[in-house]
Amino acid sequence: MQSESQIPTPAAVKRRFAVSLALFYSALFAVSGTQLPFFPVWLKAIGIDAAWIGLINALPAITRFTTLPQITAFAEKRHAIRAGMMVSVLATAIGFAAVGLQQHPLALFLIYALTCVMWTPSTPLTDAYALRGVARYGLDYGPLRLWGSAAFAASSLACGYLVDVIAPRDLIWVIVAWAVVAMLASLLLQPLDDIRRKTTERHTDTALLRDVGFWALIASAALIQGSHVAYYTFSAINWQLHGISGLTIAGLWTLGVIAEIVVFALSPRFLLHPSTMMAIGGLSAVVRWIVTANEPPLPLLAIVQLGHGLTFGMTIVGTMNLLVQRVPSHQLARGQGYYAACSGLLGAVTSIASGAIYARIGDGLYYVMAAMAAAGALLIWSARHRLKAHPQSEDSGG
Repeated sequence: MQSESQIPTPAAVKRRFAVSLALFYSALFAVSGTQLPFFPVWLKAIGIDAAWIGLINALPAITRFTTLPQITAFAEKRHAIRAGMMVSVLATAIGFAAVGLQQHPLALFLIYALTCVMWTPSTPLTDAYALRGVARYGLDYGPLRLWGSAAFAASSLACGYLVDVIAPRDLIWVIVAWAVVAMLASLLLQPLDDIRRKTTERHTDTALLRDVGFWALIASAALIQGSHVAYYTFSAINWQLHGISGLTIAGLWTLGVIAEIVVFALSPRFLLHPSTMMAIGGLSAVVRWIVTANEPPLPLLAIVQLGHGLTFGMTIVGTMNLLVQRVPSHQLARGQGYYAACSGLLGAVTSIASGAIYARIGDGLYYVMAAMAAAGALLIWSARHRLKAHPQSEDSGG
């Protein structure tokens, strides 16, 4: 059977798919770029106390390993991944607008919970849609995904500027505005062929769950990416304690994002097997966190931050390339859902534990993160021979 990536496709069709997906990635990650750092600021501005803020901000992580896998599987069974993306961002815009009209903690909690149920599947669904396009049109994932990283950084910086210009109580409407942009961008997404009309579905719905290689892949990715929890949660706090200014901290974070974008852009030239790329990402994280734990001087810290391109960027490129090779095209959304659930569960547990660990040993928390990354690198390396076999490639079009 001719694989999907070998089916002749007019260049204009391929280009329209890539451009519309890049625009959607940009808008989608702009929502996260404003929500992640500034939603808590808005909650505080409207008078929500710290305990409620903590509960409310835990909701996205909770939905990632509870409702998200069911939603991605439902969209896949209905052959409606693109429609699921469109519904997701529409519901996100409506949900954040409804949140913006509330000030009572319980009402905010309930409305935001419903919003997160619809919002958190948007990225896994988009990645599944992107990977189907990668298989269908012979594209590379990295150059498509880099626009999301660029938009995340740009929107965070722009919203950071707005914090000094508009009232904090109005920040929610910046998030809503980006969600509306994402909704409009979703209208440009190109439909993909119904894969079940092109292939014979040989696998049952549970076949993926019995694939040891698949579980090794997503567990390894979750461990390596989960090792970034200390960085995401405590780096700014820790660097401030060591006398680093806010502007310098922003610059350090930006260096990491720039390195990530460069890796995504160059990824089509990488000749390594995806499992090797993930192992490199994990080992790079081990080095990065050990150096960070030893309070390096600012020039060395800046170099270490450039390692984000390897620890995050290389890992996710390897993960996505393996998913498109390992998972049949008609199960990519389900595979993304399981990956997001595994990452969300481990991330939530690690986040909770890291608070207690940081309170006891401070910078020593990074040694724990290094151990997590080492476990992920060891796992993917030990499974490399199994993952180099592509038992499902005929179905996946990879």
